[in-house]
Amino acid sequence: MTQKIHGTVADGFETVREEFAAFVAGEPAGYEGQLCAYVHGRKVVDLWAGDGCDADSLYGVFSSTKGAAHLVVALLVQDGTLELDRKVTYYWPEFGAEGKGGLTLRDLLAHRAGLVGLDAGFTEEELADDQAIAERLADQRPFWRPGTAFGYHALVIGALTGEVVRRATGRTLQEVYEERVRAPYGLDFYLGLPEVLEPRFRSVLPMAPTPEQQAVLDSVPKGPHTLASIAFNTHVPRPGDLVDHANSRTVRAKGPASAGGVAAARGLAGMYAAAISEVDGRPPLLKPDTIAEVGQIHSIGYDLVARTHKSFGLGFQAVADCWYPFLGAGAFGHSGAGGSQAFADPRSGLAYGYTRRRCAFPGGAAPENERLVKAVHSAALAG
Repeated sequence: MTQKIHGTVADGFETVREEFAAFVAGEPAGYEGQLCAYVHGRKVVDLWAGDGCDADSLYGVFSSTKGAAHLVVALLVQDGTLELDRKVTYYWPEFGAEGKGGLTLRDLLAHRAGLVGLDAGFTEEELADDQAIAERLADQRPFWRPGTAFGYHALVIGALTGEVVRRATGRTLQEVYEERVRAPYGLDFYLGLPEVLEPRFRSVLPMAPTPEQQAVLDSVPKGPHTLASIAFNTHVPRPGDLVDHANSRTVRAKGPASAGGVAAARGLAGMYAAAISEVDGRPPLLKPDTIAEVGQIHSIGYDLVARTHKSFGLGFQAVADCWYPFLGAGAFGHSGAGGSQAFADPRSGLAYGYTRRRCAFPGGAAPENERLVKAVHSAALAG
């Protein structure tokens, strides 16, 4: 039975609805997902599909959370509260232990700290608490000489940059985000989901790979002491699971800034629209120089954790290099392990958000995003 597509598109974006419908028709029964996009601050795509899903449904968005976290950092840099080329120890003296004293905030944001996890690992309780993560990492010896290489700090980057925010402002990153970004725009993108909104949360469903896809997953080299196992905390005696992490009420309530966010596609796209465009009479959150700074590639090449080509701006993925080369230079955002994707393309004025309930193969940005992003981008340019 063909799933119904709900929602609206603006004139000129009918092809996006057609592309979304074609993708959903090819998915197994039970697909749930949302797609939203803005162009120059105007909502042009607002679609969803799936039983139990509506425009207000909230999903675990994993590392798409990092976009919200580092929008806060960008705002504080823009204000002059933080300085990119100051050493992290200027704000957080304890960070300098074990040879980390020379690292700048700029290099920390670009995943160059070498501090991807702990030798001993974290408990599940610690992974829900950014301050606990930061306190333990302050004493950890880095896994490469800081500043000489880069690797994805998957579960800890938001705690590290968040501790700099807390030391500089006296407030948590989550508090600053709520006050300056989420609440003023009424965004359905939470770093700390109020209990009253729990009924809107749709629990994350695990990946359901085909036998062929499972064979691909099984072929990935694994080891208990690799950088990847340390970065994803799977080297501990009883490792947790990312799906369980997202489905934990404790995680949703605390909103750890690396991967604990909860959002609807409207919230993801709306945040990036507010970052680069005038929305409802409000000026963009970020000035042109700040947009250019955060979107500029700072780390590119071989990622020591992912063991493949990656690129990062300042806390954000360099989206055009990572995923969609047809986007404009300087596009910035972040994907999530379940398949979510969110970004801003300042040159076209496009802000994009996508969520799905079941984790996509092979992880990271779901593969359907390429066709959906291309359809939205083409319609935006044609308009």
